[in-house]
Amino acid sequence: MPLAKILWVDDEIESLHSQILFLENKGYEVKALTNGFDAIDFVKENPIDVVLLDETMPGITGLETLAKMKEINQQTPVVLITKNETENLMDDAIGSQITDYLIKPVNPNQVLLSLKKIIDNKRLVAEKTTTAYQQQFRNLFMALNSNPDYNEWMDIYKKLVYWELEMEKSDSPEMREVLQSQKQEANTEFFKFVSKNYASWVHPRSTEGPIMSHNLVRFKVLPHVEKGTPTFFILLDNLRIDQWKAIQPIFSESFRIMEEDSFYSILPTATQYSRNAIFAGLMPLDIEKQFPSQWKNDDEEGGKNMFEEEFFRAQLKRLKKDQLKVSYTKVLNYQAGQDLVNNMHNLLNNDLNVIVYNFVDMLSHARTEMEVLKELASDEISYRSITASWFEHSPLHQALKKIADKKINLILATDHGSVRVKSPYKVIGDKQTTTNLRYKHGRNLNYEPKEVLAFRDPKEAGLPVPTVNSSFIFAKGDGFLCYPNNYNYYVNYYRNTFQHGGISLEEMIIPVIRMTSKNAG
Repeated sequence: MPLAKILWVDDEIESLHSQILFLENKGYEVKALTNGFDAIDFVKENPIDVVLLDETMPGITGLETLAKMKEINQQTPVVLITKNETENLMDDAIGSQITDYLIKPVNPNQVLLSLKKIIDNKRLVAEKTTTAYQQQFRNLFMALNSNPDYNEWMDIYKKLVYWELEMEKSDSPEMREVLQSQKQEANTEFFKFVSKNYASWVHPRSTEGPIMSHNLVRFKVLPHVEKGTPTFFILLDNLRIDQWKAIQPIFSESFRIMEEDSFYSILPTATQYSRNAIFAGLMPLDIEKQFPSQWKNDDEEGGKNMFEEEFFRAQLKRLKKDQLKVSYTKVLNYQAGQDLVNNMHNLLNNDLNVIVYNFVDMLSHARTEMEVLKELASDEISYRSITASWFEHSPLHQALKKIADKKINLILATDHGSVRVKSPYKVIGDKQTTTNLRYKHGRNLNYEPKEVLAFRDPKEAGLPVPTVNSSFIFAKGDGFLCYPNNYNYYVNYYRNTFQHGGISLEEMIIPVIRMTSKNAG
């Protein structure tokens, strides 16, 4: 079995006889051809691992041959061999997606090195990734067991995300499994950590604790708003750190990333709580006090996020920033996205533009409703990939490209993340109990205490008390809360779907990114 099948195309192929022998002795199978036409026909009929292609040939040039080969198979790696080092030839070659190029005369080791780089790259990367994670595993294990504070928890989660993304390069299912169980262990410890500290973080007189939803704007947005440079605060809902990492390369094309940070979502990690808290700059209990007719609890009729703009303007007033020229745009569907694209140039006249973009939430909710999306986003890898694919083709990306050459500040954040749920937890409640899968409030809730964080008095968690004697419970890790009736149906229906509202690293530790335009004129 050869290491790989190589096609070498050169009109002076007989002068390369010793080089071909050298490669064959190293275990490669080499097919030699003298012109582009034959090479194109050959590639149509035969699988090839790498093409070595001479640039200057009579009849049809190397670059023309390359273009035809890419039409047949976009993925085939092509190494261009050329006498000519001129810049525009290199630009043309790189633009035509060559994998590598070599300058004539080439020596056998140069060719061998190029082949190794292309063919062995995946295997070498996979092996290196596995070894590197094995070395890091112990450090992560020690970090988990050394009583981390909220900053160290952010660091631990970022490392776990880093390794999860790296593991995509590895084909070792065993190592992926080890990483998954380490992530699970981290979530178990994180649940204990949050259970112990959450009430003190959100206490009205607290000066301790991480930046959270209700003080995000004050600490992470307003300090960067400056007169004369429009700031865009984009809240892309339900975006986890790994999903941000999936779309980061697309942002990096147009924007310079100045600061990649994270903050903690309040509980419940659900839109109506965390997003209202971001815009009001208040915990839900205080929003209800100050805006009694606008705040709605889960069991009340009507939209729960209808007053974000009003809350936001009240926050600016409270922080004595109401002299800023501010716009607020909410995108809930494709048409609103197109309207945003068309309106971007007008927004450049404001000091601060808030854009709430509701796509990812639609995706994660739709995922449980639509079987097609269940197939498309069946695990974290596909969830990231679908996010990147959506963003690349979204009106939001189009809108941002329109202002990428202007001098602007851009802050991207989210309201909460989501977690893929696997473990059903039984909860018994009365008719008034809410239906959410990751948190519930109601009276007389019966549950297994170690599976949830419970607040008998919601005020301790900065939450309104929906009805007398209501308590709140939040699911731990990858758990989801199910009633005993129709239990098996619900368990099978919701297991492996992405949900939010509870306590996990994925839902609570979320990205806030500051960028500026790269090529501002």
